[in-house]
Amino acid sequence: MANPHEFLDLALLARLGSIPLQTRMPMLGNVAGKHRSPHRGSSVEFAEYRKYVPGDDTRRLDWKAFARSDRYYIKEFEADTNLRAYFVVDASGSMNFSGLAEPKIAYARKIAASLAYLLVNQGDAAGLSICTNKLHLEVPPRRRPAHLQQIFETLGKLEPAGETGLIDALHAIAEKIGQRAFVVILSDLFTDSQAFSDALQHLRYRKHDISVFHLMDPQELGFQFDRPHRFVDMEDGTSVVVEPNLIADEYQSALKDFLTTIRAKCHEAGADYQLVGTDTPLEPLLREFLTARLPGKRHG
Repeated sequence: MANPHEFLDLALLARLGSIPLQTRMPMLGNVAGKHRSPHRGSSVEFAEYRKYVPGDDTRRLDWKAFARSDRYYIKEFEADTNLRAYFVVDASGSMNFSGLAEPKIAYARKIAASLAYLLVNQGDAAGLSICTNKLHLEVPPRRRPAHLQQIFETLGKLEPAGETGLIDALHAIAEKIGQRAFVVILSDLFTDSQAFSDALQHLRYRKHDISVFHLMDPQELGFQFDRPHRFVDMEDGTSVVVEPNLIADEYQSALKDFLTTIRAKCHEAGADYQLVGTDTPLEPLLREFLTARLPGKRHG
């Protein structure tokens, strides 16, 4: 098992702790929190007036509005609620790849552990979903700081292998979660793009807030090789020996089509999308992610 401190930078988290992790849509939770709810409540932020109907709480009547209009109006406020987040980590064999940077799974650990830490420390609930084609392991969301240790231990025990089970995991989460949640996907997305799109649309239909971290090694993005190589599929074990210079243009064209399609599918589902090279420094990545989700900000 990996030591959590190997993928958790407490000094970095202390610097980021002043930036709240906000949702982009109303949430449903079980305790009062920081996030906007689809239900009307009685928090301090005024939302709107509506006409009084029999059965309404008369304590919420606005008598000043009655004096102006001779009609009864009820004051409505935004109800705040807590957030439930699910970190979906792809543990297929390809996530073990490391070319010019650390393995993709190591980078995924850092993102998931860091954001889970920030969420729990702001009073929200964090959970974890690990998926391969043979495994779908879940750590249910909890708000207790002690729950973080279970998340860290589960992340530390990850040993990527086999083909991806990401699509089935996303559909399972969409069906299982009975209320709106924040779903963070960490994967290289080496799966059928239409099947991935269908899973995202399922999550969107359930009104979940979706964010996708598309993790790629710099060598996968740049394809810089100076001699013949044996390329091995880390999921099914098949291999092929090729001269990189002969296929570089074709590879880059296919890569461009792949990335363009994935980005479009994410945007169609209203999901945040970030293509992240695993050599990207973690702090600016997380800082940009957090600030882009603040009210009034947009993220591409």
